[in-house]
Amino acid sequence: MGKDIRLKYLNKLTIPALIETQAERLSSKPALISDDKIYSFKDLHNLSTNIATHLVDLGISHGDRVAIWAPNMTEWVLAAIAIHKAAGVIVPINTRMKGKEAAYILNNSEAKILFSVKTFLGVDYFKLLENEQLPHLQHQISLDDNEISGSTLSFLNLKENSLKVELPEVSETDMADIIFTSGTTGKPKGVISSHLQNIKVFDYWSTYIGLGEDDRYLIVNPFFHTFGYKAGWLAAVMRGATAYPFPVFDADQIIETINREKISMLPGPPTLYQSILTSSLIEDMDISSLRLGVTGAASIPIQLIRDMKEKLGFETVITAYGLTESTGVVTMCTPDDDYETIATTSGCAIADVEVKCVNQDGQEIPVGEPGEILVRGYNITQGYFNNPEATAEAIDSQGWLHTGDIGILDQNGYIKITDRSKDMFIVGGFNAYPAEIENILCDHPAISQAAVIGIEDKRMGEVAKAFIVLKPDQDLSEDALVQWSRENMANYKVPRDVEFVKDLPTNAAGKIMKYVLKDES
Repeated sequence: MGKDIRLKYLNKLTIPALIETQAERLSSKPALISDDKIYSFKDLHNLSTNIATHLVDLGISHGDRVAIWAPNMTEWVLAAIAIHKAAGVIVPINTRMKGKEAAYILNNSEAKILFSVKTFLGVDYFKLLENEQLPHLQHQISLDDNEISGSTLSFLNLKENSLKVELPEVSETDMADIIFTSGTTGKPKGVISSHLQNIKVFDYWSTYIGLGEDDRYLIVNPFFHTFGYKAGWLAAVMRGATAYPFPVFDADQIIETINREKISMLPGPPTLYQSILTSSLIEDMDISSLRLGVTGAASIPIQLIRDMKEKLGFETVITAYGLTESTGVVTMCTPDDDYETIATTSGCAIADVEVKCVNQDGQEIPVGEPGEILVRGYNITQGYFNNPEATAEAIDSQGWLHTGDIGILDQNGYIKITDRSKDMFIVGGFNAYPAEIENILCDHPAISQAAVIGIEDKRMGEVAKAFIVLKPDQDLSEDALVQWSRENMANYKVPRDVEFVKDLPTNAAGKIMKYVLKDES
């Protein structure tokens, strides 16, 4: 692919080149604003360079992994850019994870350094790791503590002081990040993206939706997810918009911020907009600055799209579909599509990306019939980190990514998602994979077998229900298991309903028949 005209100001499609160029072009314009900090584009460049010199001094070299386990905050962005400038690879970790889950990602990615926090929602993330074996981790840096304490380093010192260290060259094809996605095998897999992929995809995305230098972008989507990181602060930097990192989802605080800061860009899952629509504050607060909204889900009420435009005042509302393995984007609606198209489809393929639906034999099927969605293009991951078997299973010899999602393509190339990957369900906007939850549950000393399904929930959309077979002579209550689950897995994965059974329904091959469990729930 040739260099896009939208990126003519970039001499190289890398994140360090982008940061340096925007610092020259936009200088003192605010790039990041939080409660107590305003960072200009020049500040982003200078401070991240300082941190990068320390990372090189600490031993980070080309391709080394550095993890970030923290909420949306300005320091997250500075650390991420610094990792890139040091030619390192970002490994974001979900803030809802517990120590055991985070340790798996740190060990699987062989991360050398961890940036994290001590005071988010009363949690000290470093303490969660105290009893974990982390053979690759060499340094821990606290983003919210400016003092050196124990094994953590002072982020303030890294940020404010530069070392005389030469930063390495970063190329377009270098690995930029590894984002771990759960899967049907139960063990999270690290999805690799390059600098070029990130820049190309989100240059297209941000230009397509009309994001510009005058926009004020409130980012409530978590930075550990593609939506908050790449479609979030990275897209804002590309377009010269001002970003407002928001660490916790709170509809009333979001409305107050829209009113006070004249926020114009607010993407998020459908639950975000539904929460705003039901808040009494929208009667008293001025939210007329809202201009751009981007959402996505398998099914969205047409009324929600109508309300976003007519009640919340969005000029542009689009839906999209993507996977971590596709650098976050596969298809997008257009700003001119009607309410029904935006609500019931996920749009058509972005430029230079192919989409098709196939049957169980891998044969392309006619328009209007459901089949597995396959994607091919420059946006497809190079593979799963240190996992060639999973890579070969997901991406065939012709370069097609087998998504596992079921969809219907219409005559205009628009895709309608009819069924998400195998048994996956979505809890308040987060993908939950039964196999991963089952693996964790089976670590409980009293449990012999576990099967998890998604059941309907009015507030969260879906939640987990667990069917549990206990080991002989073991006793376990629902409350005790739920409490144990809260201590060992991210909250959105925790079963909200537990049913103890003598055995699980299986087919002739011995596989658990989830549809039987769903029929009985």
